[in-house]
Amino acid sequence: MKILLLGIGNVLYADEGVGVHFVNYLTENYRFSHPEHQIDLVDGGTLAHSLIPTLTQYDHLIVIDTVNAAGVDAGEVYFFDFDKAPPEIDWQGSAHEVEMLQTLIMMELVGDRPKTFVLGVTPTVLEPMHLGLTPKIYAAIPTMESAILKHLTDLGISCERVNNIEINSLIPTAYKRGVDA
Repeated sequence: MKILLLGIGNVLYADEGVGVHFVNYLTENYRFSHPEHQIDLVDGGTLAHSLIPTLTQYDHLIVIDTVNAAGVDAGEVYFFDFDKAPPEIDWQGSAHEVEMLQTLIMMELVGDRPKTFVLGVTPTVLEPMHLGLTPKIYAAIPTMESAILKHLTDLGISCERVNNIEINSLIPTAYKRGVDA
């Protein structure tokens, strides 16, 4: 089985970048392995539709992003099967969130969408040109980490902690990741 952890978000809009920051955090702090399964971590930024050729190569997809949820406080963490989204998830969040939803729906229509889960957190601030996370979203990171590690462990993936790098220390250079200097 091929598994993809896909961080989605715009790092220039504060909490909207949490998916990207969280995938970078996992990449720096963990090594994931399985004798038969492949697991990849990808910063998908705001690419959405452009990711379709990549997404179709996987059997199991975990999208990490902000989620808009009616009647809940900022920092609330959700982990759910995309096909069984909680009723308070309204998919009316940011432009990239709606575009990613449309991408997943289009893939489903043609039968190319892998089994999909969402690890999401409700955002606080959607302020342009702010690279950090707000305190409520920062406080949600351990809950997100526990949820993803449990899911991966349930799939038989070995999750070895190799570093203890704070997510906030990764944020200032997030825009440089994947770019050869």
